[in-house]
Amino acid sequence: MLGILKKIERAIDAVMQPMVFAAMVALIAVITLQIVSRVFFTAAGWTEELARFLLVWITFMGATLAFQRGRHIAVTFVVNALPGRPRQLTRILAVAVTFGFMIALVLVGYRYTQVQSYQTSASLGWSMTYVYAIIPACGVLMGWYAFVDLVELVSEGPDTAETGSDISEPPP
Repeated sequence: MLGILKKIERAIDAVMQPMVFAAMVALIAVITLQIVSRVFFTAAGWTEELARFLLVWITFMGATLAFQRGRHIAVTFVVNALPGRPRQLTRILAVAVTFGFMIALVLVGYRYTQVQSYQTSASLGWSMTYVYAIIPACGVLMGWYAFVDLVELVSEGPDTAETGSDISEPPP
């Protein structure tokens, strides 16, 4: 079962990485256009708004990729000093709390997206639903990654490596 979960995780990552890259390229292009239009022409007002929206999306997608790789800040010296079984239980508890937080992020993000659905952006005229939909979407993905980490911790025993999946490791 863990092998299937890891394959799904790698498939999600194969989609997320190019999305973040494309959003970064788009952000650079939009900001460059904004600078050029301000210097040589009349400023294009929509570029500032699109750059802000892209930055929101890049932030959440990048945080999702960082979470998947276990790259968020963590203080682990106390947990790592514990012997096998207490260390495993502490990690399970930490991942379970993280999973609960991701469920809360999905619920709150969904409600926020619904509240903002009646609002449109000033320059582009887009529904703000599109901008804020990234919050529950990335919450679902991070919740999935936490679930996979939880399954891995429970199934592999006390000597399991650090939590946070790392797709760069080849499957067993």
